[in-house]
Amino acid sequence: MLRWIIFLLIFVVIDIYAFQAFRSITKSIWLTVPYWLITILVSGNFIYQFYGLNRSDFGNAQAYAFGFFLSLLVPKVLILGVMITEDVFRLPQAVFRYFTEGSNSNVQYMPSRRSFISKIVLGIAAIPFGAILYGMYKGKYNFKVLKYTLTFDDLPKAFDGYKLTQISDVHSGSFDDIEKVNYAIDLINEQESDVILFTGDMVNNKAEEMKPYINIFSKLKAKDGLYSVLGNHDYGDYVSWDSKEAKHENLEALKSIQKEIGFDLLLNESRFIEKDGEKIALVGVENWGKGGFKKAGDLKKAAKNVSAEDFKILMSHDPSHWELEVVQDNYHYHLTLSGHTHGMQFGIEIPGWIKWSPVKWRYKYWAGIYKEMGQYINVNRGFGYLGYPGRVGIWPEITVIELKRAIKEA
Repeated sequence: MLRWIIFLLIFVVIDIYAFQAFRSITKSIWLTVPYWLITILVSGNFIYQFYGLNRSDFGNAQAYAFGFFLSLLVPKVLILGVMITEDVFRLPQAVFRYFTEGSNSNVQYMPSRRSFISKIVLGIAAIPFGAILYGMYKGKYNFKVLKYTLTFDDLPKAFDGYKLTQISDVHSGSFDDIEKVNYAIDLINEQESDVILFTGDMVNNKAEEMKPYINIFSKLKAKDGLYSVLGNHDYGDYVSWDSKEAKHENLEALKSIQKEIGFDLLLNESRFIEKDGEKIALVGVENWGKGGFKKAGDLKKAAKNVSAEDFKILMSHDPSHWELEVVQDNYHYHLTLSGHTHGMQFGIEIPGWIKWSPVKWRYKYWAGIYKEMGQYINVNRGFGYLGYPGRVGIWPEITVIELKRAIKEA
């Protein structure tokens, strides 16, 4: 109860400042009433959906309540910042006038807010307001195919030009449009890659979330098969279970669903893909992540049947694993495929110009291709979404990577 009281007090302060900006440009009751009506309805629904909520019960109703609340909160926080900055200048003027002009109840010591500043900040605030709503309406299914070509000195000749498609972070429990998901699966198949690799988080919490999409994902096809690993959400660690047995049964059910779809789930295991007498190794670890996330991944166990000389592709859900364990391993993992970050589902990306998201303050490697010590990692931005039911600037991703063998000079 106390945290909700604190939350309400903070939100009221934010809204007082936001309303000041609004009132400085109009005092029309026809605009004031809708302003407060929308604010009360959205914030009230947010409190209704989340007060006393068990994480096990989080669904689309809560996700949209959060999304709409976010669409109001972010612009108002932006307005708050500007209004407080203006007060930094207004307050000293008020104090100066009070002491130089004397106390007089008929004098307004605090200078009026300048309407042009309010107009500017309201215009700026309209950008995140519109972007967050667009992200919920269109952005979450704005699938992008990102293509990369990576060159290696020791890639086996038979695999020169080999193509793989990576998807990650499906989070099927968040979906609300089967046709959009079906479109994305067709888009994956259109890439005609040699192999499809899924790097974890098929569900939010429970295996049953995936049941409506089994037939759709079963359409995935690749000449050399489909392979997968588990992500932190796949273990069911974030919801309550009646017993340990129920939790275990949920994980086994998810494994069965992956098998039904056609995925070969690698649980700290490896597989070889052979072509024209040569081979590359696929190594798959269970989830391993810093900051309190499950550390079930065992790199040594996963690679026990692989030699240091083999060309290796590692599937590991959390990119912090690459940073803290993989890149320094003497086995030299040529390419690691991860996900997990979602790019925070919010950011700004202009290819060749800027790539930014607040998630960069949490993860050093958070989206796209990185290279360290002669090894690559691709951090997929995610296929689905979680929490906020949308994406702004960081779109759902299907990654296609072509492997090339370096041409050595004679």
